[in-house]
Amino acid sequence: MSADLSNIRNIGISAHIDSGKTTLTERILFYTGRIRAIHEVRGKDGVGATMDSMELERERGITIQSAATHTSWDDHEINIIDTPGHVDFTIEVERALKVLDGAILVLCSVAGVQSQSITVDRQMKRYNVPRIAFINKCDRSGANPARVTDQLREKLKHNAVMMQIPIGLEEDLEGVVDLVTMKAYRFEGDSGDKIVVSEIPENMIIEAESRREMMLDAVSMFNDDLMEAILEDKVTEELIHDGIRNGVLANELTPVFMGSAYKNKGVQLLLNAVTRYLPCPTDIENKALKLLPGGVEDEFVLANSDSEPLVCTAFKLEEGPYGQLTYVRIYDGILKKGSDIYNSRTGKKVKAGRIGRMHADQMEDITQAHAGEIVALFGIDCASGDTFTSGERIAVSSMHVPEPVVSLAVSPVDNKASSNMAKALGRFTREDPTFRTHHDDETGDTIVSGMGELHLEVYIERMKREFKAEVTTGAPQVKYRETITKTIEFDYTHKKQTGGSGQYAKVQGTFGPSDDGEFHFENKVVGGRIPTEYIGACEKGFATSLDEGQYIGHPVTGMTVTLRDGAFHAVDSSDMAFTTACRATVRTFYLKAKPVALEPLMLVSIEGPGEFQGDIIKTLMQRRGVIVGTTEDDGFIRVDANVPLAEMFGYAGVLRSSTQGKAEFTMEFARYAPAPGDVTEELVKLYQEKRAAGNK
Repeated sequence: MSADLSNIRNIGISAHIDSGKTTLTERILFYTGRIRAIHEVRGKDGVGATMDSMELERERGITIQSAATHTSWDDHEINIIDTPGHVDFTIEVERALKVLDGAILVLCSVAGVQSQSITVDRQMKRYNVPRIAFINKCDRSGANPARVTDQLREKLKHNAVMMQIPIGLEEDLEGVVDLVTMKAYRFEGDSGDKIVVSEIPENMIIEAESRREMMLDAVSMFNDDLMEAILEDKVTEELIHDGIRNGVLANELTPVFMGSAYKNKGVQLLLNAVTRYLPCPTDIENKALKLLPGGVEDEFVLANSDSEPLVCTAFKLEEGPYGQLTYVRIYDGILKKGSDIYNSRTGKKVKAGRIGRMHADQMEDITQAHAGEIVALFGIDCASGDTFTSGERIAVSSMHVPEPVVSLAVSPVDNKASSNMAKALGRFTREDPTFRTHHDDETGDTIVSGMGELHLEVYIERMKREFKAEVTTGAPQVKYRETITKTIEFDYTHKKQTGGSGQYAKVQGTFGPSDDGEFHFENKVVGGRIPTEYIGACEKGFATSLDEGQYIGHPVTGMTVTLRDGAFHAVDSSDMAFTTACRATVRTFYLKAKPVALEPLMLVSIEGPGEFQGDIIKTLMQRRGVIVGTTEDDGFIRVDANVPLAEMFGYAGVLRSSTQGKAEFTMEFARYAPAPGDVTEELVKLYQEKRAAGNK
């Protein structure tokens, strides 16, 4: 790699699903000489696109994991990360944007700005990533790059400026007119690698001059010299390039390029724009925290210099053919093969035994890597987001990790599958921070959670293929509760004579609901009617009897027990006798206390364009949701509602279809509330059937 940081570009290619990101990356690799032949995402040759190295990706024709590669163009070294477009794999976009300096926002010339375009744009803004736009698929029927540019302004609020206009559209697409050079570019040959430069066609001169004037007006706002040159009619290409670059770096200008990656048109000019306008590592301000003694954190700006002590961050873990790969972005210093590096989070020292540059699923060994580079370490034990240094305790700011919204219960079919499933879950949770797993002690289920049905479906399929773990899936059981609503008196005597010493215990008192939903035990026995040594056994008996209620068979919440009187036998009484007596007391008197079923309510927060507010509220009302608040900001609305967890299964798909995929939601537990009559009746019926089956 070049030691000159100004010649390095770390870029991502991001957009909504099926906009042609992977096809565009394939052409970039071809024109830069990184690959010798072009393969398609769903090619008939059975090879598939270079960056879709996973078998599942090639089968489905979608990108599931972000893939990294590096190449060079015009004496510039370019690290590229091709990211997924599907919202279920949003973490792949998040971690790529966290470490990249610039991005290409790809849009479909027919579909225009889509739901995921809005999501990706929001992610870019979160990390202040400068970008240029590429309107792809100009060869498709219905292509209209001018309309898509307008959508960039209206829907994404970009200062979008066309740098080119197409020569022909749809099946007549020949090339583009460059508004900076005012020349026509056509891409000929089987692979579009022969660029023919000519004068602008006469029938396009008026449109080209009009678009150029609009472009110069926008770009001159970022270069005073260009503004003067326009007034004096002394505009040069260099002044235009400087103005565009200034606007892009300030995140206040989005230059728009166009073409067709599939038809090999316009990609080389896009590469020129990447090297001219997108930032190098020193153009971006990256901050980190120095962890000082006493827990003090001192924020500072990373220098992006080889002469500084090493600081690099692990942003992606992946189990590849070489073992665990840890992708790292180097911010300061030089990472050398065989050197000792320190994990700031754990304080442990590890050895950088093997360093490689990744080209999709292939690895090229190198001896050292410099500031500004993205490389992979082999065999390093760490977590996503860890910072490695040469010794100092430094933490690079972490990425945003959205909370999972969809869950499934998974069960292995046999013992072998159980072992393999455990290995798979361990690996997936290290790789993907949005994939979570836990064992539910109450239901006995292993629960996996993720960003959507497709997200979990892919991991279930990977379990079966990569780990030979045959599993079955089902919706996780809802954790219902029950409580009592009436205070009742109890008087219960436990007697048991089996020969020899028997069991005897008598308890009297009251139990009823508690205000805070917790279990409370009060001892008001006087005169030694129940010896002090048995009071603890009484409390234990009442407490353990709440593990399974007598109404719907779920744990009981919110009960206050007051023990007022009782009796004991000098020989037959014991801890066991009093514990048994108290448990039997609850079984005997519980239903007289008017129990009710409680269901978990989730606080659901939905964000999306204001135009879908009615549709969003409708989906919530259909699920017995109660709206607790709405806010609006810059055309986007947020709706907060309490919704029963049992009604939230499958909601992700319903919300997407109701809002054209433009809304997203998060949910967290809010509280328990009484379940409606029909739900309660069903729960009571299921519990009675379960008890009847158990008594047979």
